[in-house]
Amino acid sequence: MDGNIDVITLLFLIVAVVAIFKLRSVLGRRTGDEEARYERQARASQEARERAAAIKDKVVTMPRREQREGTTVAAQDQVKTADAEARVKVYAAGNTSLEKSLLDVAKADPTFDPDGFLRGAKQAYEMIVTAFAEGNRKMLKDLLSREVYDGFVGAIADRETRAEQIDQSFVGINKAEIVEAELKGSTAQITVNFVSQLISATRDSSGAVIAGDPQRIRDVTDIWTFARDTKSRDPNWRLIATQAPA
Repeated sequence: MDGNIDVITLLFLIVAVVAIFKLRSVLGRRTGDEEARYERQARASQEARERAAAIKDKVVTMPRREQREGTTVAAQDQVKTADAEARVKVYAAGNTSLEKSLLDVAKADPTFDPDGFLRGAKQAYEMIVTAFAEGNRKMLKDLLSREVYDGFVGAIADRETRAEQIDQSFVGINKAEIVEAELKGSTAQITVNFVSQLISATRDSSGAVIAGDPQRIRDVTDIWTFARDTKSRDPNWRLIATQAPA
């Protein structure tokens, strides 16, 4: 080759040198950006850990649902009992014996309200008196205890046997007041003195008046005792005893 480098060999040398320089620039050199990137990643990880720790410190452990509900129910029961006791004291108006017995009822049944009870008792009184005069056994069954119901139904049956009827008009209740109260186990018993006005007359089979007066209003006094199981979901009171005034 006479010591001269031919053109093809020279081209191959140039290509090889260029390739070596390119590989070195890509694989063999550190530009400084990689270190900066590693530092940024490390710093970001540390900040994330610090934020998580701060959030954990601020978290307040909430009570369980049953604990919250239990506390709420207990607080509500205390308020209801306090309200019931206040209503009883107002109604008793200094009658310490009546107040004590009504407080026993209110503690067993925080929903108890003497005035509300009396409103219901007066409605029941009118319904019972009217149902007895009409011989309405179905209505009486829902308002009376078994023993009282049997007594009322027996009287109705005797009247029907004699073919007698009662003509009655309920005028109204002049007075109704609680005179006694007692808690027997879970059963509350409250006695009410009623003073009412009625127009009543009993007729025989021919229609003749044999008792009472269909034209005269008469005053009637009844002393009735109502009872209710305070643990029952049934809010209704039933008549368990009747007595004549002394």
